[in-house]
Formats: sequence, structure tokens, C-alpha cells
Amino acid sequence: MIRTRFAPSPTGYLHIGGVRTALFSWAFARKNQGVFVLRIEDTDLERSTPESVKAIMDGMHWVGLDYDEGPFYQTQRFDRYKEVIQQLLASGHAYHCYCSKEELEAMRAEQEARGDKPRYDRRWRPEAGKTLPAIPEGVEPVVRFKTPLTGAVAWDDAVKGRIEISNEELDDLIIARPDGSPTYNFCVVVDDWDMQITHVIRGDDHVNNTPRQINILLALGAPLPVYGHLPMILNEDGQKMSKRRDAVSVVDYADKGILPEALLNYLARLGWGHGDDEFFTMEQFVEWFTLEAVSPSASRFNQEKFLWLNAQHIKAADNGRLAELIAPRLAAAKVETANGPAMNDVLALVKERVQDLNALALEVDYFYQKREPAAADVEKHLAGDAIARMGRFADKLAALEAWSAESIHELFKPFCAEEGIKMGQLGMPLRVLVCGTTQTPSVDAVLALIGKEEVLRRIRA
Repeated sequence: MIRTRFAPSPTGYLHIGGVRTALFSWAFARKNQGVFVLRIEDTDLERSTPESVKAIMDGMHWVGLDYDEGPFYQTQRFDRYKEVIQQLLASGHAYHCYCSKEELEAMRAEQEARGDKPRYDRRWRPEAGKTLPAIPEGVEPVVRFKTPLTGAVAWDDAVKGRIEISNEELDDLIIARPDGSPTYNFCVVVDDWDMQITHVIRGDDHVNNTPRQINILLALGAPLPVYGHLPMILNEDGQKMSKRRDAVSVVDYADKGILPEALLNYLARLGWGHGDDEFFTMEQFVEWFTLEAVSPSASRFNQEKFLWLNAQHIKAADNGRLAELIAPRLAAAKVETANGPAMNDVLALVKERVQDLNALALEVDYFYQKREPAAADVEKHLAGDAIARMGRFADKLAALEAWSAESIHELFKPFCAEEGIKMGQLGMPLRVLVCGTTQTPSVDAVLALIGKEEVLRRIRA
């Protein structure tokens, strides 16, 4: 059975690069009727926080990526890691190293002075015929993995193709700290082995970790998963996305009024494609997804295309759901909707005009309360006899027996003829007086929804 995993570290927010990794891992498992596992890699005790764990869980819930097993926490598996470390020590695949921090720094300085690549010189590595230094008193050792000295690690990456790295490039990795706590690369190996992960789909910043992890798996006699390393997401300037310059947290996108399905849809298209299809559901994505179709090249985040895609998802969204999503935004703006037109009717009229939920809430508010118009709009559209003309048009509206967009529309042409004006000289002042803005859908439809009594009250006010 196919088993994939998403394994974030809880040292900050849930990054969109992480969301894409989770998405591709989730989709691959779903496509193959497999299992998707969530694992929290919280061995960095200094930087991992409960708040970050909550941010990850909330982010996964918001985007709707459901997992079949987990969340598993590495800090709850320390006994298992220590057991495997003892196994490696007993089999001769790991050893104790008593180098102090000062010795390691001196070692690095000497190597750099000679122009050599800085690395541990393996002075505590046991070899046949080698005499090890005397064990210093009062020093708690680290445990290092005994990396093969010759040969190479090679794997057929599901995204990048064949990758081969010489063992001579690899250090003897520390797998346990002086206090006995295991390190990241080691925990990952044991977790993937124990959880029977068949496909490790992750960012290509992990490529350098892969040969180290493969060597440990081989030493344990464990099966090797298929590795697939996803390309980086760059911003529009071709730089690595950063929190300082770019919206990279899932929370940022929620706050910006992005629909989760739109974010997933866009992230799916970053580094993967299905012909010319741009807009699709997650059900379609799962049906189409293959690792072979993932590009090994980095992708650029195009904000304009992203917002266009979000707009398409808003248009396709159920109006009842949109009403629930914008309700907190309207409440924060103190917009009372209880006594106004049916929200579903308003959304049906305006949702094609916006690219995000924040704009949608703004597009909705004037149906329930008049905005304060901009001074420039008042000066441009309500100068001269425009106010008196609006009073005369209000009388026409008041005389209507049937209140509808059609009946209101039928007033426009004859009134403009009577007044000797163009439609813009009626429509724009009407918008400013009734809505407080010049940017609305068809004014007859807007007036019909706001209601006769409220329209007349706003005009005559």
C-alpha cells in the first residue's frame, strides 16, 4: 500500500511551500488509495512551540487536507530512537565521539586555513588497528553514524531523476546529542521506517539529507522509500519567498480573503500541470496527479494569476457558504445585515466583481448601510441641479406600484428625456446618494435589492 507523509517542524507558521508539499503527498496517497500520515517533527526543543503546532493543525484544517494517521509527535518517540541508536552502536554502525566544542572549532579553523572542506576528522571513529584517544573525564559523548568511506549513494528521484552523491562528500553524522536526545536526520529515518512510508515527497532543500538517510536505512536493513524532491517556489522577482517580502503563511492568505480551494488549486499548478487546465477542483487534481508530471524546475508565484484564480473560485462558490465567510468581516466593520435584503441575493449580484473575500465584504456593505461618499464623488456628481433632479426622480420611484429591477429600469429612459440628460447623469448621482460609491453593479438591480423604503430614505436624506 502507498503510504506518504507530511512532516512539518513546529518552529513557526505553516508555510505555503509546506502546504504544497502536503498537497502533493496527500494527492499521491489519495490517487493510489493509500494512506496519508501527519507527523510533527518537534525534536528541536528550543524552537518548537505549542503555538506553532496549533498553527500547523489549524492550517491543515483550513486548507482541508485530511490525514489518515497521526498526528505523530517525535518527542513522544524518544524511547524508540534510543533503542535504534543502541542497535547501531551494537552493530558497529555508530560510535561515541568525545570531541569538545573547542576541539571541533579548532579542527574547522585548521582545515579552512589549509583550504580544505571543513568536516569532522573522524578521530573517534573506531577502525581496525586504530588506537583511539583516551576518554576524557566528565565529557558526555555524542553518537555519530559511521558513514561508508567509499562508494556512492544513488537513487532515482521521482521528480529530479537519477541523483548520485559520493560518500566521500558526507560527514559522520551526529545522531544523538550529549544529553542523549536524537537529531533530526536520524529521527526521520526511524519514523519513515516504522511508519512504513513508501514515498517521501518533500522540498528539494532536503536533497542533501537524502544520502545520509539512505545510508542509515541501509545500515538498519530497512527498505528504502521512493524519494521525490519538489522544486522551490520563488516570488515574482525570482527570489526565494520570505516572510518579510511575501505572504507565505497560510494564515496570511486566510486574512487576505483567499478561499482555501483557490490556494490549493494555484499551488497545484506551481510545478505541476495537466495540459492547459488552470481552474479545477481537488477531486479533479487527485484524478490527474502523477509525480512524473511534476517539473524539477523552480516555479514563480504570480500574484495576478493567483487572484484571478481566487475570483473564479468565488464565482463558483455556494452563496450560503460565501455569506458565512464574509459574516465576520461585516461584523468587524459593524455592518448590520439582519434587516436588509437577503444576503444570497446580494452575493449573486456582486460576487463576479471581486477577487477576494475582503473585497466581497466591501461590495456587500452598501446594500445594508450607505457609505460616506468621497468628497470628489460628491463634487463631481452632485453639483448644480443634480440634487434637485434626484428629488424629482425619487418622486418617480415613490409612485411605482411594483418594485423590481425591471420597473425601475423602465423609468430611466423617459426621465432622462424629460430632464435632457444622459444616463450617466442619472446613474452616477443615484449611486453616490444611495450607495456612497460610484462602483456598483447595474443600478436598477442594486436599487431593487436595497428596497423601496430604504432607497427613498437615502435619497431624501
